[in-house]
Order: sequence, then structure tokens, then C-alpha cells
Amino acid sequence: MPTETLLIIAIIVVVILVVGLGTAFFLRGRKTPPGTYTTTRDANDPAPGSDGGTDTLTRPGDAPAQDADGGGSLDTAPAPEDTLGQQDVPVDVPAPVLGRLARLRARLVKSNNALGKGLLALLSRDDIDEDVWDEIEETLLLADLGSEPTQELVDALRERVKVEGHRDPAQVRAMLRTELIKLVDPSMDRSLAADRQPTGPSIIMVVGVNGVGKTTTIGKIARVLVAEDKDVVLGAADTFRAAAAEQLATWGARVGVPTVRSELDGADPASVAFEAVKTGIDQEVDVVMIDTAGRLQNKIGLMDELGKIKRVVEKQAAVNEVLLVLDATTGQNGLNQAKVFSEVVNVTGIVLTKLDGTAKGGIVVAIQRQLGVPVKLVGLGEGPDDLAPFEAEDFVDALLD
Repeated sequence: MPTETLLIIAIIVVVILVVGLGTAFFLRGRKTPPGTYTTTRDANDPAPGSDGGTDTLTRPGDAPAQDADGGGSLDTAPAPEDTLGQQDVPVDVPAPVLGRLARLRARLVKSNNALGKGLLALLSRDDIDEDVWDEIEETLLLADLGSEPTQELVDALRERVKVEGHRDPAQVRAMLRTELIKLVDPSMDRSLAADRQPTGPSIIMVVGVNGVGKTTTIGKIARVLVAEDKDVVLGAADTFRAAAAEQLATWGARVGVPTVRSELDGADPASVAFEAVKTGIDQEVDVVMIDTAGRLQNKIGLMDELGKIKRVVEKQAAVNEVLLVLDATTGQNGLNQAKVFSEVVNVTGIVLTKLDGTAKGGIVVAIQRQLGVPVKLVGLGEGPDDLAPFEAEDFVDALLD
């Protein structure tokens, strides 16, 4: 066969291959991006901005999908290296848990030991009469201990003073320490459900009223989990407070944790929560933490919505932990909040913030007694690592030091 003929055949084959590959690539690029789907999150909950139809959501890594109005979509806030297009952008290194505990105990000793000092002074008097016992009872009530625990503690101290005496300061301190630890109850399970489950990630919802520091608390918990080498995804389901999603994404980015959020102001929080859990499942992370909008415990409609968020999330995975964030300075009002939230979403643990300054240590006992739910985490400052697991004996020792 002549050389010219072979050359022509080779050119024709090359042209056919190029045209075929180009056509396949073009058609592939016109397909619906993977992971994009349409669905209503609940039968009685149309997507925001629609007339009862479906809302289009996009998982991380896909092209953003607009909603029916051309408005917002759900996306994952990128870590700093994604934003800047490089892989060596440093992120914060959270403090280890042990160091954090030591620092928090030191702060508690300085800021919140009036209760312990007052009791030690009263119990060390040469003569403890009824007036002194009245002062002891008043001190405990002012510390937000609650009437029932106060009476229990006073009765126990009365009995021990009769049997053991009360003049030796060391003996008085040991006696008071034993009785206070009993009230705080070290037997309660204070572990955080932050281990990956056999069926997928652990799901943690965080709830509470406005102003208690929910979003900040989630950011601090994320730091704790990252310090324990856990993979975390955050869900910004607080869609009613301006800049709440941005605040949460900033906390996450500081430790390299992605945040699922909506681009649409006032978006349906249940949809955001649903997508955050789906992202966590797809990426096989250890923990998904969901921020929720602050709401007063006496607003029935908002509390019903909170219950709905939990129900929607549970269509994909069980909620393993519901943390209620309380401001320790609110005292008895915090107890009322705790009771209502627990009825709606079955609270499994308490996070006490601002347990310094004017906070009264007795609120720990009162909340646990009323709900039967343990205080699991405490915050004593504004710093990013000022959050630590609650330890009953360390707490009492700090009060008495």
C-alpha cells in the first residue's frame, strides 16, 4: 500500500478520535452535577422562598445549586487553605484538655470561691448556734444551690459536727468537701457523645436562649474535638440571627473544620441541619454539631420548630447528644429554661458558660437535681480554649481552695 495512502488513513483515524473524545467531554459537562437533588425536608414544611415546592440543595464539592427564586443555596464554608488556594495555611492548634483543665481550675479558684470560704469560716467558729446555722443556710441559698439540696447539706453538716467536732480547719474542710461532692454527684456520666457511631457520625445538637453563647460554645467544643484528633462538620442552622453562620464558619476555619450553611437569609433551619448531617455521613466524619437559633423558652412556636429540627435530622441518623447552653449568672431563671428545653428535645447534657465573676457555684447542683441531667462542660472566660469537661471533685476543690 502506498505511503501516501497510509498517511491519509492515519490522519482520518486521529481526527475521528479527537472529535469523539471532545463530544463525550462536552456531553459529560452538561450533566446534572453529582450530589444535587430535590426534596422537601418534611411533609408540612415547604422550602423557604417557594410556593410549597421543593428546594434544591447542594453537597460540598458540587456546583452551588440555586433555590427556586434564584436566591441561596447550601454550601460548605471552606477551610482557609481552600479560600487562598494553598495547602500550607496554618490553623490554630487547640490547647490539650489537661492544660485547659488546670487553667480553668485556677480561674475558678480566683473568681468563684466565696461560697467555700463563707462556709469554712462559719463552720470553724468556736460555737455554732442556731444563728450560725441560719447563716450557713442563707449562704447556700444565695449561691443558687436550691432549697432541697440546701436542707440536705445543712442536715448532713449538723450531724457530722455533733459527731466529729468542728474546730480544726483541716477537719472542717475535709468534712465540707465530702458533703459537697455528694451533692455535685460524681457518679453521673459526664462523657460527651463524640465518638463515631457504628452507623455513622455522632450527631450533637446545641440549644439554648439568645445570648448564652451557643455559637461560641460550639466553636470551642470543635476545638476540643480537633485536639482529640476527631473529624468534625458544623451545621449553621441558626438562620435567624444576622451573621450567625459567618461566626460559626470563622470558628470552624480557625481549626480547619468545614461549616455547612445556607446563602439565603432566613432559610429553613431544618433543611440546613438535614444537609449538615448528610455531609457528615458522606464525608465519614466523627462528629456533626448543629447550631440552632436562640429562642425564649416561653415561645411555643419556636420551641415546636426546635423539636422539628431534631425530627428532620433523625430521618438520617439518631441524635446522640443534645447540649443545653446556660448562662450560669442567670440563676433560677436558668432552671426554668432547662426544664422547658428538656421537655421539647430531651436534653442530655448541660454546658454552663460564664461560671466566673458573679456566677454562683450552687447552680450546678440545682440544675442536675431538677433535670437529672449532668453538667458536662463549663466555660470560665472569653478565650478560645476557655472550655473544659466538668469534674465534680475538681469543682468542689476549687470552691474550697
